[in-house]
Amino acid sequence: MSTSECIFCGMARDSGHKAPIYRDERVFVLRDINPKASTHLLIIPNMHLASLAYIGPGQVPIMGHLFVVAEEMARREGVTLSGYRLVLNQGPDSGQEIEHLHLHLLGGQSLGNMG
Repeated sequence: MSTSECIFCGMARDSGHKAPIYRDERVFVLRDINPKASTHLLIIPNMHLASLAYIGPGQVPIMGHLFVVAEEMARREGVTLSGYRLVLNQGPDSGQEIEHLHLHLLGGQSLGNMG
């Protein structure tokens, strides 16, 4: 898939798009349109990275920034103290639907044990 066909890349390029609830020079954040928890956000880098397979030393700053923004969004959503889960789906078997790396932030309710 080319970046011109990627829905997230289109949103990254459109600084006036109404959907993002947060945006900075490196990432933007959306509410998931099919939430799996009462709080379900997507933290998405502006740079097109299809998956973790495309991550190398040059992407360390953006990967770190995803987690900094995740904590900020958890605080804004009021789930920092009660707890939240960060999920990064990798590849089709994981449920990754859009080939543009992104974090899911889920919280606002008991999510149960994954183990």
